[in-house]
Order: sequence, then structure tokens, then C-alpha cells
Amino acid sequence: MEQISFIIVVGYLGLLVLLGLLSRAFSRGTSSDFFVVSRNVGPVLLLLSVFGTTMTGFALVGSTGKAYSVGIGVYGLMASWAGLMHSVVFFLIGIRLWAIGKRYGYITQCEYFRERFESPGLAFLLFPILVLLVIPYLLVGVISAGKFLQGATIGMFPDLFGLPSVVMVDGTERLHPLHGSIPAEWGGLAICLIVLFYVFMGGLRGAVWANAFQTIVFMLCGVVAIYLISQRLGGLSEATQLVANSEFAKNRLVREGSMSPLVFFSYCLIPLSVGMFPHLFQHWLTARSAKSFRLTVIGHPVFVLVVWLPCILIGVWAAGYLGPLATGQNPNMVLGRMVKELVSSPVLSGLVTAGVLAAIMSSLDSQFVCLGTMFTNDFVLRISRREYSDKQKIMLGRMFILAVVGVTYGLSLWLKDVALVFDLGIWCFSGFAALFPIVFAAVYWRRVTKAGAMAAILVTGLSWGVFFTRDILAEKPPGSDELLIFGLLPVVVMFFLSTVTLVWVSLVTKPPARETVEKFFMPQTDRR
Repeated sequence: MEQISFIIVVGYLGLLVLLGLLSRAFSRGTSSDFFVVSRNVGPVLLLLSVFGTTMTGFALVGSTGKAYSVGIGVYGLMASWAGLMHSVVFFLIGIRLWAIGKRYGYITQCEYFRERFESPGLAFLLFPILVLLVIPYLLVGVISAGKFLQGATIGMFPDLFGLPSVVMVDGTERLHPLHGSIPAEWGGLAICLIVLFYVFMGGLRGAVWANAFQTIVFMLCGVVAIYLISQRLGGLSEATQLVANSEFAKNRLVREGSMSPLVFFSYCLIPLSVGMFPHLFQHWLTARSAKSFRLTVIGHPVFVLVVWLPCILIGVWAAGYLGPLATGQNPNMVLGRMVKELVSSPVLSGLVTAGVLAAIMSSLDSQFVCLGTMFTNDFVLRISRREYSDKQKIMLGRMFILAVVGVTYGLSLWLKDVALVFDLGIWCFSGFAALFPIVFAAVYWRRVTKAGAMAAILVTGLSWGVFFTRDILAEKPPGSDELLIFGLLPVVVMFFLSTVTLVWVSLVTKPPARETVEKFFMPQTDRR
């Protein structure tokens, strides 16, 4: 009976393959259609696709694992801040960049910054930094998919994925805790291949359609999952009481002063990262008109609540229900285990599993497309003197996507048991948040200069690399907490350094040309 849920998941992945073929049938065959869907996306599709691409394995698998580790305060850390700050950024930055992008035909971030700062060199500097920061984002998706499937398929395939028994302290033998489950590396690879297929077929159109479809799926499945799991635990009050009665949960989750006010408020900067996401910039450019943003600005906070709250509650309940994880398991697979053990119907279990994978894939696809777009438009076409046809541009984008996915998959094999998905996500977002002053200044400050922007990019890249290495890659003593600097998250320090550098260098260097300022600060009357 357990294989029924797996068959449902396979069927869902098959639907995505069909969606990719369908999006290809509607494609106009041009590079503009492949990269920005001919700028013809309406309000509903824009809301679903933008929300889908911001909700990753970080939001589902990562938040559940983090809530299992530190408690319900995770909602305050990310969901409450994100629900408010994302909409503010969409309103202040997204609409203005859409208007400028439509007026001048931009496709990528780097194109905008190249002309805004009168500097091809700045775009070449920014490109590798953006790729560097997107790779941890991709890792979040690949690791999430692998770990979730591993936890959700425990015991399903004992003949294919059997593992040696584990000898306990008292000398008895027990089944390995991951006996019969699909290995994490297999699950991550399968998801990468499915996403690559429909992205290759339909480009950003395939990603937008898939995001919209998958957003609906994972939102509905999240509501279903929390209802089914809470009922199996005896209801909401009983599930909460289970946590209160668990010594393991109380020691981990109910600790006075477990999070300082400085750390809590440090997280308010993390959601600013959406202003610099290259894949979100590309989604903004697909909008048919400025009016398409209204529904996104209003609906995004509601959607955040619907998705984050169930996952965090499930993570908290897991601390009481599962207790300490066995050797070989980590918090990244908590959601998969809860679905596997508490959603009794194989049909519903399969649907919920498909919903979680939908959230993971709905971000991977947009990131794949944006990296291929930047490589083609901001690197190859800028350094090559030859002309490329639309077909050749699309092929260049696809080849770079393959290369990045290969590197990301290799890194996922190395880091799958090293870092929590939540922590990797925070580091990715911290880097983009530290770059946010650049895009904000580009949109609102006429005096900002290319030297200031380049200095801020260099400072951000250097500080991010140093802090990331210390916190994630370097060996730390067992039980060490997250890296703090003067009691603050590194994002605060990076954001401060980036802002001060940008302002100071801009004030002491030559202002931009008057023609450039007039070009980007002319009255924006095109709101159709």
C-alpha cells in the first residue's frame, strides 16, 4: 500500500513533464519569449508565479526542521518579517524596475545596472557575485528534495535500498533508521532532471506556468497536511500538550532567553533580499502592466501565512512526537517523516508529498532560467563580436544551466549532512540583502555612482565569503550555535558595510552623467 503514495508522486512529476511540453507548444520560439514570456503575464499568474518562486524548500522543509530545533519563534524570525517586507519591496522596487525594464527592453538585472551606472565592468563584476549567491539557493532546493523524499519513503523499498542493521548500545540489532528509503542523492537528482526538462522545453513560460500550478498545489496540500497530522495527534490542543509533556521538546524549545532581541530583529533585514533576487527581477519583467502588481502586493502576506504556519507547527509537534533523531537523520527530513508516519491514507500521503516537492521545484525552475539568461545576455553576448540567432541564444542559456546544475548537485552531495536547509537559505538571503542598498539607491538616489556601487559589491562579496566560510564550511566545535557578531547576525554587519561603502564612495567620486540621470528618473507615466 505504501507504494501507492510513491506512484502518485511519480504521476505528479509526469504532469510537470506534460506541462513543459504544453508550454513549448505555446512558445513563440524567440529568445524574448524564452527568457521573459514576451512580457504578457496578468495579475493572477504574476502573484502565483512570484510567490511560488520565493517559497522554496527553505519555507517548507527548512522551516519545519528549524522549528523542530528551536521552536515556534521561527515564524517570527522569517514569516512575519517576510509577509510585510516582501510586499513593501514589490511596491517600492518591483513596479519601478518593471516600468524601466519595459521602456528600455531589459531582460536581466545586469543589463539594468550596466546602463544605470554607465559601466559594463560593473555588470561583469556583479554577474559572478549573483551566481555565487544563487548557488546556495539552488542547494536549498536540491538538498530539501533529497532529504524530504528520503524521510517520506522510509521502508518503502527494502529490496532496492536496504541498509545494514544497526547495533545498539545494549548489543541488540535494529533496522537502520533509513532502511528502504530512496537515498537523498537520488531524490535530488530526479528533481533536478524534471525541472530541467520543463525549463528546457518552455523557458520562463514553462517556469511561470509550473510555478502557478505548483503554488496552488502546495498551498492546498499544506492545509491538508496540518489538518491530517493534528488529527492523528489527537487535535490541536493534544498535539501542543504532547510537546509540553516531552522532556526532549521542553529542553530544546521552551528555553527562556533562547533567542536574544538583537538576533530576532536582525532577521528583519533578511526579506530585503527579494529586491536583489535575479530570478524575481526577471519575473517582474513578465508583467503585462503595473496594475498586475496590485494583487501581488496585497495577496503575498496572506499566502505567506497559509504556507509557513502549518510547516512551523508541524516542526514544533515533531519535537514532541519524534523526540531525538536517530543516527544518520537530521532535521532536514523531519517534514518527510511526519508525513510518512502520520498521514495514514497512502493517497493523501502521496498528494502531500507531491505538494512539498511542488514548493521546492517552484523556485528551482526560475533560478535555472535566470542563470541561463544572465550568462547569455550579460556574458557571452557582451564579450563576443559575432551575431547569435534566437535559437543559438536559447542553446547557450541551456548549456550554462546544465553546468550550474552539475556544480550544484555535486555540492549537494558534499553538504547534504553538513548544513541545515534553513541555515543555507539564511546565508543566501543575507548576501542578497547586503546588496539591496545598491538597487534601492539606483532607483531613488540620483547621486549614486558606479564607483560606489562597485565598491559595495566588492565589500559584500568579500564579507559574505569570509562569514559563510566560518559558519558553514569551517569545522566548529560540537554544539556551536550560529555565527554572531557583537550579538548580531552577519547580515547586519554586511548590510551596514555595503551601505556605508556605497554612500561614502559615491559622495567622493564623480557624479553620473546628466543624460543618464534624466534617462532613469524621467516621469514614469506608462502604467498600462
